[in-house]
Amino acid sequence: MRTILNEYLIDMDTINQFLSIALYVQIALCFFCLYRIIKGPTIPDRMVGIDIFGILVVGICVIIAVLTNRMYLIDIGIAWIILSFIGTLTLAKYLGGRRLNE
Repeated sequence: MRTILNEYLIDMDTINQFLSIALYVQIALCFFCLYRIIKGPTIPDRMVGIDIFGILVVGICVIIAVLTNRMYLIDIGIAWIILSFIGTLTLAKYLGGRRLNE
């Protein structure tokens, strides 16, 4: 039975190399986000940096899960993004001057 990888002549070494490069790019982008979080001139800039950092961490978890064949890391990424979303909502309410129980 032919698979999609065989049909397009893509071997696993090429995929692993691509994922490894993507992993290093994601890690480098995390450092740029950390710079924005630390040096951000305003609180909304820092909030955007934290959101992007959370998205990059989820991407790193997914890439590592695919490379190592440990799919529980995807669950960790999903939990991370849910907590990041809740934190963003909380901070947005706080910056809007509203109470958290409104």
